Amino acid sequence: MMLRRRQFLNLAAGAAALPAISRVARADGYPSRPVRIIVGFPPGAATDVVARVMADALSRKLGQQFFVENRPGGASNVGAETMIKAAPDGYTLLAMTVTNAVNATLYANLSFDLMRDIAPVAGTIRSANVLEVNPALPIATVPEFIAYAKANPGKLNYASFGVGTAPSMAAELFKMMTGVDIVHVPYKSAYMPDLLSNQVQLAFTPIPLTIGFIRDGKMRAVAVTSTTRSAALLGVPPIAQFVPGYEASIWHGLAAPKSTPDDIVYRLNATVNAALADADVKARLVNLGAEPMPFGVADYRKFVAEQIDKWGKVVKFAGMKPA
Repeated sequence: MMLRRRQFLNLAAGAAALPAISRVARADGYPSRPVRIIVGFPPGAATDVVARVMADALSRKLGQQFFVENRPGGASNVGAETMIKAAPDGYTLLAMTVTNAVNATLYANLSFDLMRDIAPVAGTIRSANVLEVNPALPIATVPEFIAYAKANPGKLNYASFGVGTAPSMAAELFKMMTGVDIVHVPYKSAYMPDLLSNQVQLAFTPIPLTIGFIRDGKMRAVAVTSTTRSAALLGVPPIAQFVPGYEASIWHGLAAPKSTPDDIVYRLNATVNAALADADVKARLVNLGAEPMPFGVADYRKFVAEQIDKWGKVVKFAGMKPA
């Protein structure tokens, strides 16, 4: 009888260990085939460029091809939906951005709920916009800008790539926190010609897009939207120095479909973070005007949830509607 009981306990212990062994085996065998990273923007967009840097790094570190598949449309909603509908096996990922967090509130009739339907995997990079003005505008600092805008309500126009884009959100957050009245002029194509000719007076522009004009004196950099100075514009202070709590970084990361096995999510997270610490990868990202943004899985999920909440408040404040 004792032998039978011992055999039963051994069998029970072995059965209990099987799921853990299965998880380890699954993680050790992943990836066994190519992995696609869905990008919700066209080739050449910032999200696409960063995703290709990370795809190359992950391919080298995991010994299997990671490749980018562009699915533009609906301000990246098409790409997000494509990933969410994919099998939750770790072989389809989304190159997600701050735009996805904005869209969670901006679009009332999405077929998915971002936090319900994704497994946040890892952060990759963050970068700043720069608040820049045409040199004809008689301001050089954030306090001067706020004072001038309040003295001239509705007379300053800011350009962006459209409603809900990171530059427009940076501007609307600034409006919400300072009470200035500046007018949004959305563009479907490049707005720099109009900014240079003073048809519009200012913009919150990605640093790589405008740094040449700033260095040439054709545009005046007032402040950056990150909480610290940008390595590309060390002489330009952050807006937060004058508007406490202000922060409007552009960020990128990776997500997988909900129910993707935890061991695969954690393996990807560890590999992404290792890639971000790699000197070559880091140099490539810094050259793009970005800085690595490593997170643990739980902290990244918390970060995404906080971003959805933060930008949802700005969308409601501004009364934004999709274009």
